[in-house]
Amino acid sequence: MTQTKNPTTPSSQWGFYMSTFGVVLILLWLGIFKFTATEAMAIKPLIANHPLSSWLYRLLSVQTVSNIIGIFEIVVALLILLSLKLNPLRRYAGVGLCIIFTMTLSYLFTTPNMLRYVNGVPVTDFFILKDILFLGFGINLLQSANK
Repeated sequence: MTQTKNPTTPSSQWGFYMSTFGVVLILLWLGIFKFTATEAMAIKPLIANHPLSSWLYRLLSVQTVSNIIGIFEIVVALLILLSLKLNPLRRYAGVGLCIIFTMTLSYLFTTPNMLRYVNGVPVTDFFILKDILFLGFGINLLQSANK
């Protein structure tokens, strides 16, 4: 009888775990940084110009809005870590990632001067484009939760 190799051996999961810990590290780092006045002011133009979030500043201070976003990012990071052992949490972690990174990618279109043309080439503050990969990771988590 011929043995077939299991496609989910630990060595084949290295990329998944590297991606997982990379996303967790960035979410924790950014989530913690949201509690600083520097980051609260840095994200203000993004939040203030987005139709789904601009209303927040009518109710809450700039720092409170930033803190809430930071808490959400930290909670999603912890859900991702917990989902490594508790598979049902992957669905919630995936949804959280999709919400975070769909919002941040939409800032490209809602924030004035975020997307502009230089010598006929569209350019942006490229830090937001990394969120395409993170959104993809969130979609992968959702798909793996359904298996």
